[in-house]
Amino acid sequence: MSDCSKCSAGCGANTLKIEKTLIILKPDAVKKRVVGDIISRFEDEVFLIEKMKMMAIDKELADVHYSEHKQKPFFDQLINYITSGNSVVMVASRPDAIKKARQMMGPTDPTIAKKGTIRGDFGQDITTNVIHGSDSPQSAEKEIQLFFG
Repeated sequence: MSDCSKCSAGCGANTLKIEKTLIILKPDAVKKRVVGDIISRFEDEVFLIEKMKMMAIDKELADVHYSEHKQKPFFDQLINYITSGNSVVMVASRPDAIKKARQMMGPTDPTIAKKGTIRGDFGQDITTNVIHGSDSPQSAEKEIQLFFG
């Protein structure tokens, strides 16, 4: 990062360790043409986009990514949704990246997410909720490896 004494963002980069998170802008974000708006929100919050690609997530990758949900009743619907079109997958970093990204995203269910959050502004329902973000440093490491090698 640049000289933080000149930065007015208040992200605490002087004192906090830089953290990485995996962000997926799901097929509905691509179809709604809100990818640029969402990326701008991350950049406005001093995230560095380290890697980014557009891809069609295939069933095999989706099964691994969502493996913790395999026995849940919504698993098939989730897999069908994430494989229904292109997604934008990115690695974003900043101090406290996971916590900040999750605040920006809002609750998984957009119907209870506040306006001003990504899901509150662009999500439709608990499945078509435009975005995924890592929920812990361990899952971020695993997910980044899964999508970027």
